[in-house]
Amino acid sequence: MAQGTNIYVGNLSFEVNEADLEQAFAEFGRVASVSIVKDRETGKPRGFAFVEMNDAKEAAAAIQQLNLREIKGRSITVNEARPKPDRPRRGGGRGRW
Repeated sequence: MAQGTNIYVGNLSFEVNEADLEQAFAEFGRVASVSIVKDRETGKPRGFAFVEMNDAKEAAAAIQQLNLREIKGRSITVNEARPKPDRPRRGGGRGRW
């Protein structure tokens, strides 16, 4: 199975939900998944999300057309997601207390 295009969506209003994003991106093609990132402790949205689209051309069109578009009062930032850089893990069990 081919891997889809993962899209970063930033500067989200806290009122935006997955259905809002799916509706906006569906204008450009089939949306495979939408994930709004939430704070682990509070469960509140952190203001960004990831949207996956299976077709690269549809994803490119969505990125171009939705970047800086206003959704629920905020101009969103949309671009292709970059892989998360490797970072050393915190709290490896050794070290200072």
